[in-house]
Amino acid sequence: MEWFAAPGDWLGRLLFQRALAAVYGVAFLTAALQFRPLIGERGLLPVPAFVARTPFRRGPSLFRLRYSDRFFAGCAWTGCAVAVALLAGVDGLVPLWAAMLLWLLPWALYVSVVNVGQTWYGFGWESLLLEAGFVAVLLGNDEVAPPVVVLFLLRWVLFRVEFGAGLIKLRGDPCWRNLTCLDHHHETQPMPGPLSWFFHRLPRPVHRVEAAANHVTQLVVPFLLFAPQPLATWAAALMIVTQLWLVLSGNFSWLNWLTVALALSAVRPPGVSGRSAPPAPLWYEVVVLAVSALLVVLSYRPVVNMVSPRQVMNRSYDPLHLVNTYGAFGSVGRVRHEVVLEGSRDEVPRADGDWEAYEFRGKPGDPGRWPRQWAPYHLRLDWMMWFAALSPAYAGPWFGTLVERLLEGDPATLRLLRRSPFPPGAPPRWVRARLFRYRYTTWRELRETGACWERTVVREYLPPTRLSGPRGEP
Repeated sequence: MEWFAAPGDWLGRLLFQRALAAVYGVAFLTAALQFRPLIGERGLLPVPAFVARTPFRRGPSLFRLRYSDRFFAGCAWTGCAVAVALLAGVDGLVPLWAAMLLWLLPWALYVSVVNVGQTWYGFGWESLLLEAGFVAVLLGNDEVAPPVVVLFLLRWVLFRVEFGAGLIKLRGDPCWRNLTCLDHHHETQPMPGPLSWFFHRLPRPVHRVEAAANHVTQLVVPFLLFAPQPLATWAAALMIVTQLWLVLSGNFSWLNWLTVALALSAVRPPGVSGRSAPPAPLWYEVVVLAVSALLVVLSYRPVVNMVSPRQVMNRSYDPLHLVNTYGAFGSVGRVRHEVVLEGSRDEVPRADGDWEAYEFRGKPGDPGRWPRQWAPYHLRLDWMMWFAALSPAYAGPWFGTLVERLLEGDPATLRLLRRSPFPPGAPPRWVRARLFRYRYTTWRELRETGACWERTVVREYLPPTRLSGPRGEP
């Protein structure tokens, strides 16, 4: 079938595949380094307890068949190794069927992780990686030209990411309609980056332009992805620029980089000629068309959600995360709150006692410590602490266990932190949590103190708590 192939899009396929492999590598590295204290056998939300109370059909996973921390670590590091191999282009050195299996392997491993990851893996970019990763299985290698229908599916994923995010903003917080959301967003976003303070201090007219440009990029430009070239390339390039702007303004895990990867699949620079390739095997054409048809059918519910006035963000409609709905920041906070955990060795806890704070890697803590760039690496505990500050309900399933691990001086949990004032062998007697209001300093305050944050106590979040039993006794 001559119409099946798009030889002129070989560069877009190559760029997308290598970028996707890099994102896979970061995702598996994040899982390998953080799973033990979060979902391991002694984690805050252990996998064995989760799989014991939920059915297989809710989230198929290798770890429902067998779980141990060693097995999980082996799968995560295997995923890292496969991602590095794909980044290096090994899929181009093997037969077509082997290349497809090679791309299928990280998807199968990562869907197994996400389906037991519980709240730690409830972010939209997890499903986006799985959806994009599954479509990538169909792209083939240099033995065949890129299939037209698969390139369409990648643009369809990108369209839903951008258009869904644009609609949720337009229907959500009024500040998006009056172009004032960015007066607050850079200060209240989940994890600010090293330049977020400067973005927040941009003149307000610039914030209006940012918001208006966001609406254009997410509500108008996505339709141009399906236009003839070079319009599709220009639309993709504009999306890439917008995503890189977001990379500079905050830490959003690999969401922006994966969106860039999807946009790269639509790029066809002028002057780049098509590569000759033999006709695709019949079995390959049948598989691609059959699976593509399935994905189009599964798109029905995400499309219904997009056009619904009750649109929801970041939801999967099948247990394998094949087709999902996306969106972000339908509402923007006006005030930033942070939960600060503190420990004390005092025999009797006093409000003015000797309390020392635990410092997290990414979330704001010490007002004088400037935020760092972490994305695309994902600090899962730091992100969930932002939600915990919004409402204790978000932290209900795991916060108490976190405090218990700090009181025990659990080494794996302490490795999630930037600094613990209490080494594993000498844990505190008491741990408490206080809620603070954080705001960015002004230009004058920054010059005088060098601090980017100013904070004030709001209330007690968790009263002084200790372990029960002999270890917790004075």
